[in-house]
Amino acid sequence: MIEAIPLQVEPSAITDAVNQTWILTVSFLIFFMHAGFAMLEAGQVRAKNVANQLTKNLLTWSVGVTVFFFIGVGISGLVGGDPFTESLPYLADDPSGYIGWLYGAVFAMTAATIVSGAVAGRARLRAYVTYTFLLAAIIYPVVTGITWAGAYIQVGDAVFHDFAGGMIVHGMGGIAGLTAAWILGPRMDRYNADGSANVIPGHSLTFAVLGTLMLAFGWYGFNVGTAAAMYETEAGLMAFNGAVLGRVAMGTTIAMAAGAMGAGLVAWLRTGKVDTLYVANGLLAGLVGITAIPDTTHYLGALLIGGIAGAQLPIVFSFVEKRMKIDDVCAVFPVHGSAGIIGTLAFPFVHYDLGVPLAEAALTQLLGVVVIAAWTVGATAVVWYALKAAGQARVTPEHERDGLDISEHGVDTYPEFGDEEGVVADGGRVRTDGGVRCTTRGDSE
Repeated sequence: MIEAIPLQVEPSAITDAVNQTWILTVSFLIFFMHAGFAMLEAGQVRAKNVANQLTKNLLTWSVGVTVFFFIGVGISGLVGGDPFTESLPYLADDPSGYIGWLYGAVFAMTAATIVSGAVAGRARLRAYVTYTFLLAAIIYPVVTGITWAGAYIQVGDAVFHDFAGGMIVHGMGGIAGLTAAWILGPRMDRYNADGSANVIPGHSLTFAVLGTLMLAFGWYGFNVGTAAAMYETEAGLMAFNGAVLGRVAMGTTIAMAAGAMGAGLVAWLRTGKVDTLYVANGLLAGLVGITAIPDTTHYLGALLIGGIAGAQLPIVFSFVEKRMKIDDVCAVFPVHGSAGIIGTLAFPFVHYDLGVPLAEAALTQLLGVVVIAAWTVGATAVVWYALKAAGQARVTPEHERDGLDISEHGVDTYPEFGDEEGVVADGGRVRTDGGVRCTTRGDSE
């Protein structure tokens, strides 16, 4: 009879294995958000630009993650205080470092892909790819270098707090998108000669809502995934902070729901209609609003911040559209930019147990928002102004009128509906260039 020998396992080995496997699982979940972004953005653009938007999403990941691997991680470490070469995962002796790189990469690519929704319908593919390269190599890594890597933003005992990227990822991406859209100028037919705005609806509300729910699912990787990590106690036992994990899961869910309700309510009060796209984007705004602070926020705070983030969306979008005259196609600034700013600034006011003077915490959060916003606007403006000066930022008017699918990719996303005069749908004839729509009854609009 063979005698059984007890297996001796160090608790640290178990915790490391669980933690690293969990980080990979979370990274895969966050990567799935790119499918959500693709559907959300494709649904909000015209049928003639769908393939272009999907291509930009694919190349955002492909170009961005490669650049972040070879350059971006090193820049982030360098800004954070470490030598450039020591931060590059491919130069390390231990390949397990690739796990941490991938975890950081999916966050970086989320910030990058946000920009594509703001510049949809008129940005050259080469211009967008160029900006993605520089964002992944320098712009985003500098932001993480001064915050997560370096923790330089501090007033007194308060250090800038952004748990999962409400400002560092989403706020930065929303501000970058708004800046790029401002420099590019609006799409053709977006504004009339008197300055009034025309609504250019997306081609598929179904895709947009599907993308919203896919993003919401992936967001649990963003927030809850960041919270769940096991560790070894001094007694040699394994444990994890269930209180933080529960609070993050609750806050993420409550803020998400409150954002959808807040946006729907404000849209109804303003127009008498509950706009479906506002509800969808409000849900996302609620998620953005809580992302910087789910680990420290009371459940009433999550309800409040999510509701405010959703409620501001129709108001801020209208301000950007009508006052600033910026054509933010997928509402990336009110969804990611202003919502991220609101949540980040709210940190000391909804904290369940702050522990530092309120004034210091508030000033630190404000300083962090200002620094990140200033760097993002400045760096983004330099890139897009340079592209614009070189005549490479925007497609030609002819190509924009024909659609970027044909001019940039030589494809027709919906060839079965096409004919010489436009796209046939719902028994009528719809022109994809934003012009006159003729119905089967002979009416015109």
